[in-house]
Amino acid sequence: MELLDVDTVIVGAGIAGASLAWQLAQQADPTRVLLLERESQPGMHSTGRSAAMWMPSYGPPAVRALTRAAGAFYAAPPPGFTDVPLLPPRGVLYVAAPGQEAALDDLERELTPCCAGLLRLDAAATLARAPWLRADQLIGSLWDPESTDIDVHALHQGYLRGFRRTGGQLRCDAELVAAQRDGHRWQLQLADGTRINAAVLVNAAGAWGDVLAARCGAAPVGLVPRRRSAFTFRGPAGADTRAWPLVASVDAEGEGWYVKPDAGQLLGSPANADDTVPQDVRPEELDIALAVHRIETATTLTVGRPTATWAGLRSFVPDGELVIGFDDACPGFFWLVGQGGYGIQSAAGAAALAAALLSGAPLPAGLVDEGVDPAALAVQRLRG
Repeated sequence: MELLDVDTVIVGAGIAGASLAWQLAQQADPTRVLLLERESQPGMHSTGRSAAMWMPSYGPPAVRALTRAAGAFYAAPPPGFTDVPLLPPRGVLYVAAPGQEAALDDLERELTPCCAGLLRLDAAATLARAPWLRADQLIGSLWDPESTDIDVHALHQGYLRGFRRTGGQLRCDAELVAAQRDGHRWQLQLADGTRINAAVLVNAAGAWGDVLAARCGAAPVGLVPRRRSAFTFRGPAGADTRAWPLVASVDAEGEGWYVKPDAGQLLGSPANADDTVPQDVRPEELDIALAVHRIETATTLTVGRPTATWAGLRSFVPDGELVIGFDDACPGFFWLVGQGGYGIQSAAGAAALAAALLSGAPLPAGLVDEGVDPAALAVQRLRG
């Protein structure tokens, strides 16, 4: 039976765990960091199913601060991290239909303080940017030129490759089934019988975060996994869609939808966030049908039969912010969960914060400059 001795075990090799593993490998002995993934490959449930954007205006206040901090890393990653740009240009157009004047006004007030270059456009100017919208279903829009695509695969693989290159250990098909705190160390057991001795256990298990916490004797934080469905379809014949912006309805909480270019096709979604349980989530036919109806009502696009459909999990705690930090009630247990729909855009900032908290080091200047407050992300805020 194999016995491993390390300083830090990170459970979950999606974007949260991978980015932290890479960050720790830059600061300490990477051979003392073990990254565990219970699936056969990292990023199967959330990271690998994300159509992420880098949107500094998206999310609650602490998320926005982490996203801004992450942007500097994404714009200029270290040499050798990736051979493609991580932030291909895109832009976002938030469009309003007749009757959505108030929603457009509200969104403008919300985005103006945090969205550089935000423009309010009338219907004609909106059509100039997205002529495939239906004029009779349009009163105007907000144009956000700052938001970009994120090359999710390149980012995730850059973290994993960089971690392994320094000597860090990644193990897949490695489910943690038992955990016990023995003095100042964790005694962990994997499903294959491997035993691990570690000082710190980092919970980066995504939708399974509360499940993992229970195995370790930590109280849950109230994670709620939510399903987001999406599909791809072919664009208009002969049209070059590569430079199209992401176009989203301002009514994200009601009749929501969005469309963006994706690998030579178009990606559509009803922008749903339906409560579910930790699982290998599948798209619901109703989700896809609603999105098709909304997109074809608001645009001149014909979806036809989607070329692919899928769903991913986005996990939230009650206040919508991330949970990052040590659990005072469970020594040696560190939370890195609750990424919601912001995990990829904020990953570099979240990893830098987590690494500083794990080591007891001062916050990096990039986080301080953006106003990142660890207390706003600490688990203690959720427990009164």
